[in-house]
Amino acid sequence: MSLTATELQTYLSALIAGELKLSTMIWGPPGIGKSAVVAQVARERGLDFVDVRLSQLAPTDLRGLPVPEADGQGGGVSKWYPPEFLPRGGHGVLFLDEVNMAPPTMQGMAQQLILDRRVGSYVLPDGWFVWAAGNRKEDRASVFDMPAPLANRFLHLTVRPDFDSWRSYALGRGLHEHIIAFLTFRPELLHRLDPQQPAWPSPRAWEMASGLHRAGLDVAPAIGEAAGAEFSAFVRLYEQLPDLGIVLEGRGGGLRLPDEPSVRYAAVVGLAARAGSADAAYHAFTWLADSAGPEWLQLYVATLVSKFQAIGQLGDLAALVARDERLAALVEGTLAMSEGVKGPQYAVRGAQFSRPASRAPRTASCAEGAHA
Repeated sequence: MSLTATELQTYLSALIAGELKLSTMIWGPPGIGKSAVVAQVARERGLDFVDVRLSQLAPTDLRGLPVPEADGQGGGVSKWYPPEFLPRGGHGVLFLDEVNMAPPTMQGMAQQLILDRRVGSYVLPDGWFVWAAGNRKEDRASVFDMPAPLANRFLHLTVRPDFDSWRSYALGRGLHEHIIAFLTFRPELLHRLDPQQPAWPSPRAWEMASGLHRAGLDVAPAIGEAAGAEFSAFVRLYEQLPDLGIVLEGRGGGLRLPDEPSVRYAAVVGLAARAGSADAAYHAFTWLADSAGPEWLQLYVATLVSKFQAIGQLGDLAALVARDERLAALVEGTLAMSEGVKGPQYAVRGAQFSRPASRAPRTASCAEGAHA
């Protein structure tokens, strides 16, 4: 079953809500955010989270150490004392990361924990879920074959790169707007594995690149030389942008949106990323409505909806759509497409959000505009 990061989050949350203690294996390329999604789900559901890297353990590290104890009859027995990182009580997620990078002997030891919820004398408390993750052979990872008996004890989910899911995450985390704007223009560079290079673009690498760029450092050590060169060229385009701060203040009447598509991507995403209030967002919308086509308005609204949802500002979004019928229609369409339902179920025009969308789609017209 192939899922985006957002869909994986929804699926795992449903397992928790249904109290389905089914061992679950998450497959996917490195750097795509498998571990981050699991940790986020546990945090949002109020569960403890224990991350165990099986590839770094020996079998005795998981089973524990034998300790002699007197049996009261002049002899003795050995009891296994489990390691401290295994949970003793409460509720949480026991996450076995890099499970297929562990050698077969270690996977065999983990099999008892996955199947029987125990290993040696240790018993996993009832309130804990057992989930695991690993890379695939086609990802050029140093992995071992998973034994068929172990594989048959898992649900198997595959997570794939998805720009819309990542954009929502990036806006919520406050990643640099240059990073978000560049990947809106070049979404195919969100994840591009290059086995010949030590650094290459991935969601994890772009988050590192955001920190480097904010500090004024070159991003190539995180995402590779080729992607880094493209990003640096894109950043130089920001010199051609009008003053976005003036636009957000509602004083952009005399400013013109450049014709170059890459610069337009930078401007539109920059406005959505910087809009900190309903007033600022509305000023940007009216300016774009006068100077850009409908595909750019849709891109702006999709980015804005993702941002407000990610940071929990649905009140501002509701106030925003009540001000303009054109804007209300675009928001309604974005929410409807993102959930595959009809917009009126959200009562957007009445400024009532019965349930927010999990992500906002990138429209086909915007994708075409990138290569026009």
